[in-house]
Amino acid sequence: MPRLLGVDIPNEKRIEIALTYIYGVGPATAQKVLKDLGINPAVRAKDLKDDEVANLASHLEKNYPVEGALRRLTMQNISRLKEIYCYRGLRHRRGLPVRGQRTRSNARGRKGPRKTVANKKILRK
Repeated sequence: MPRLLGVDIPNEKRIEIALTYIYGVGPATAQKVLKDLGINPAVRAKDLKDDEVANLASHLEKNYPVEGALRRLTMQNISRLKEIYCYRGLRHRRGLPVRGQRTRSNARGRKGPRKTVANKKILRK
């Protein structure tokens, strides 16, 4: 199983699909990288030569933010929004949807499970 940038990519998949297992590399980026390096996208990941794997890793690391660097960059961006108290930062702080989605009937994934509030009992005389 070839290892690129700390990620084990699957042996049996085509290399253009296997590259998408790396955080920050989607189908379009994978095709572009393979075209730049002159690697056939139809070849299986297990059939890559060691020098091709090394070229892929160095090319991705040099030209694209991937894996740890991309995760760190994303977290820094979110923390910056929180620090400057902008609207999006406040939504992140409160754990609510950030991009304008409705919260009255949806957003359960962001808000977590429902917190049921008990009804008040009616006293009978």
